[in-house]
Amino acid sequence: MSIAHIPAQRSAEELEELAGQAGRDLEDADALDILRWAADTFGHRFCVTSSMEDAVVAHLASRVLPGVRVVFLDTGYHFPETLGTRDAVEAVMDVEVHTLTPRQSVAEQDAEYGPRLHDRDPDLCCALRKVRPLEEGLRAYDAWATGLRRDESPTRANTPVVGWDGKRGKVKISPIARWSQREVDDYVAEHGVLTNPLLGDGYASIGCAPCTRRVLEGEDARAGRWAGRGKTECGLHG
Repeated sequence: MSIAHIPAQRSAEELEELAGQAGRDLEDADALDILRWAADTFGHRFCVTSSMEDAVVAHLASRVLPGVRVVFLDTGYHFPETLGTRDAVEAVMDVEVHTLTPRQSVAEQDAEYGPRLHDRDPDLCCALRKVRPLEEGLRAYDAWATGLRRDESPTRANTPVVGWDGKRGKVKISPIARWSQREVDDYVAEHGVLTNPLLGDGYASIGCAPCTRRVLEGEDARAGRWAGRGKTECGLHG
């Protein structure tokens, strides 16, 4: 199906029905087939979101939809390596990187809420600097793809390859949900996919610098995020 023949916008009911059917039909499908379905179904109303931990999903999507929009959240707290990965992805891959920013700069947020909000109320900080900007940035789309995997943590163990994001009224696609870390590593090696240099420096999951540490031997990949704070997700994924 060409983009020109894709409806400009579907109702929430239609999208939810699409998501449910596709989740059942594509559960055992290859990641490329899942993304091909997304490209054929949504065209320019589909995007990929990336934290720039790696560019695996962006690379996969570019193979079925060259020039695909890749949405990146610049929270103002990223490691320099993360911003460098974003710039490299934009330079060498057949994608269009779109950077979202919060309404307030870090300095403006500090002035209103006090400094180091991420230490005192990490949920509010994530809401201001991640969740709200993404919700605004996704308004132009019916579907978005993520790099979520079931093996990353217990909270992600039931991630569907295609599901319904009721909070945002979008179809949520996780084409590598069934992949293991070994499969990710193999794909990176086979295709020369860009990855964040911090992955080679003890970090297994990379978020904002103040809330991310290296993982210890035996810990799951998400253990280095908000360590010791009783928090496992930023709110983007539940």
